Amino acid sequence: MTKTTILKNYYSNGKLLLTGEYLVLDGAKSLALPTKFGQNLIVEKIKEPEIIWGSFTSKGECWFEAIFDLKKLRLISATFNSDKEGSADIIAETLLDILKEAKNMNPKFLETENGFLVKTELTFPRDWGLGSSSTLINSIASWANVDAFQLLWNSFKGSGYDIACAQNDTPIFYQIKRDFSTSLEMTPKVEQVEFNPSFKENLFFVHLNQKQDSKEGIAKFRESGDDYQKEIERISAISDEFLEAKSILEFNKLIIEHEQIISSIIKLKPVKEKLFPDYFGEIKSLGAWGGDFVMVTGNSTTPAYFKNKGFQTILSYSEMIKPTLILPKGGNSNVS
Repeated sequence: MTKTTILKNYYSNGKLLLTGEYLVLDGAKSLALPTKFGQNLIVEKIKEPEIIWGSFTSKGECWFEAIFDLKKLRLISATFNSDKEGSADIIAETLLDILKEAKNMNPKFLETENGFLVKTELTFPRDWGLGSSSTLINSIASWANVDAFQLLWNSFKGSGYDIACAQNDTPIFYQIKRDFSTSLEMTPKVEQVEFNPSFKENLFFVHLNQKQDSKEGIAKFRESGDDYQKEIERISAISDEFLEAKSILEFNKLIIEHEQIISSIIKLKPVKEKLFPDYFGEIKSLGAWGGDFVMVTGNSTTPAYFKNKGFQTILSYSEMIKPTLILPKGGNSNVS
């Protein structure tokens, strides 16, 4: 039997992007919220020169297992609890690519005679779209002692706001700054902010149960190649105004304007117009349009409305979002 020694437990927060979807890629200031949900990555030492990997759901069920040869960093075997053929190898190869990239960034990573037993544990259902990939990348970066943004951009495409959420326990403004003097080229600017609206009891998160491929959404957005500087400036301003809104009426007006701007860019109907035209409140898409969670404004009748429409997962603001920490005046700004 394999003996283990606990090395470290890394935890990363899940994420929701309130403003700036798509345009965050081109430098729009965006408001993002870390969630109460996230993912643990537990690393234990073993004698065998292998990485034995197990990924577990929020219910404690193992959905993916793999064994890697530590010395050669190659896949030995993989199993995936799914009916889709080939999925185990695809997931394993993606994971292996992340580990290899982390080792490229820090050659001392995984340089050991002994191996590792690695266990990941989600605290939210896999289909919620709160960042199963970004939380994994952030935790692997912590384990490997490398920059998580660099690891993300070397492995995938994306803005990096989800990495910032993984690392912060308060709402944040997130913005990409182009800096060609650095190896990153894109420099993430992260500013902790106090988003604690007096009307937060009127905010809900509804899961549409339509998993959206963010990489596909980004690719479609990139296809146009248009210059959206005016839209970027207005979305950045709306992000500021989200923080300053004093009433739900003011907040609703901002949601409507934001949805119209993004709709005109990506040529998709806003989710309210498409699915819920009779809803009395407003609905804000979060992240890639068409899937996962939306934010809705409403009242005590809101959960019943969406359940009657067939959407059973409705979380209140306090159920989804970490309690806001009161920041020192002026907030806490940092550039990762």
